[in-house]
Amino acid sequence: QVQLVESGGGFVQAGGSLRLSCAASGRTFSNYAMGWFRQAPGKEREFVAAISWNNGNTRYADSVNGRFTISRDNAKNTVSLQMNSLKPEDTAVYYCAADWAPATIRTETIPYDYWGQGTQVTVSS
Repeated sequence: QVQLVESGGGFVQAGGSLRLSCAASGRTFSNYAMGWFRQAPGKEREFVAAISWNNGNTRYADSVNGRFTISRDNAKNTVSLQMNSLKPEDTAVYYCAADWAPATIRTETIPYDYWGQGTQVTVSS
């Protein structure tokens, strides 16, 4: 069992930055690939970024590539998402999720076993 708790969301003007954090419980955190997803009102949940469990590889959605950076600290059981140059279209609830030891980073929601409760990010124009 893994419990995930996100923090760091808030309100920011376009062009600003936010850093989201996700704290995980459990002793097997290092065996999970970690992902960030987001869901805007009336839209499906979509992939944002993910980091592998074993080799440091990362993957980003085209819409955030070059602006967002995902990182993890296995000693602290945390995963973070640094978001720069934020745009109004980045407004959404952001969720972190854990995927048990996948062979490759996955961008679909279904493979992820555990989810946090989400944190709201609002970007004003």
